[in-house]
Amino acid sequence: MKLEELTIKEVEEWLDKEEYSSTERLEALKNDSRKGVQSLLRRHQRKIEAHNKLIEMHQDMLKFEWELYDQGYQHIAGIDEVGRGPLAGPVVTAAVILPKDFQLLGLNDSKKLSKEKREKFAEIIKKEAQSYSIIFSTAAEIDQLNIYQATKKAMEKAVQSLSLEADHLLVDAMNLTVDIPQTSLIKGDARSLSIAASSCLAKVARDTYMEQLHKKFPQYHFDKNMGYGTKEHLEGIKKFGILPSEHRKSFQPVSESIRQSRQEGTGPVQTSLF
Repeated sequence: MKLEELTIKEVEEWLDKEEYSSTERLEALKNDSRKGVQSLLRRHQRKIEAHNKLIEMHQDMLKFEWELYDQGYQHIAGIDEVGRGPLAGPVVTAAVILPKDFQLLGLNDSKKLSKEKREKFAEIIKKEAQSYSIIFSTAAEIDQLNIYQATKKAMEKAVQSLSLEADHLLVDAMNLTVDIPQTSLIKGDARSLSIAASSCLAKVARDTYMEQLHKKFPQYHFDKNMGYGTKEHLEGIKKFGILPSEHRKSFQPVSESIRQSRQEGTGPVQTSLF
């Protein structure tokens, strides 16, 4: 059937197939006088341009990995963390070794992805990664070590927990005390595909934990604030006190809430999820 004999709906379906890449056929459609066809072509062009931008971004985010591959490294691990700033919950770190031919268009800083896309991407990463690990550092560990040291320790444990030994690390804004060559990258989750993959795994794992915590303690709205100091969260602390096993006692305003409760002779909530 000739292109001019296709209905607009059939043209739309044809453009959605792989054969739309045929330059000859696209040129033929450009000469179609129907406004509906021209509208579909403009939409199609925007789709192609967006796809090409994703490919370009993907290639750019592999720059550090390919520089290391060219130096002879084979198992490059990306390491990142999620949850350094919240008042409650763990800090979660992840380490991921991706195969050389790994491609996941759109993978970027996990905070910029929708929840649905993060979860979908996380499943793909887990399935295709050569190795990955996810480590939780509890609120108690954070209070004991401080957030920087707790994060660093969890990152190092994530590297050690990989089933495949990494020969070079790409780390998001941290220098680890491990006997493995490493490169620290500021805002690495937006610059390295391996770090972006680890960021995605860490965020999905932490968000899932906080959503489970919300089911038992809905008064803090953890499913929405993920432990950060939002208005609803702070109101929950003021009204119900803190969760000793989940709130970071060394963080303001949690420490202030503890001080006030002691002065008033009331104690924090003595329950926990685990």
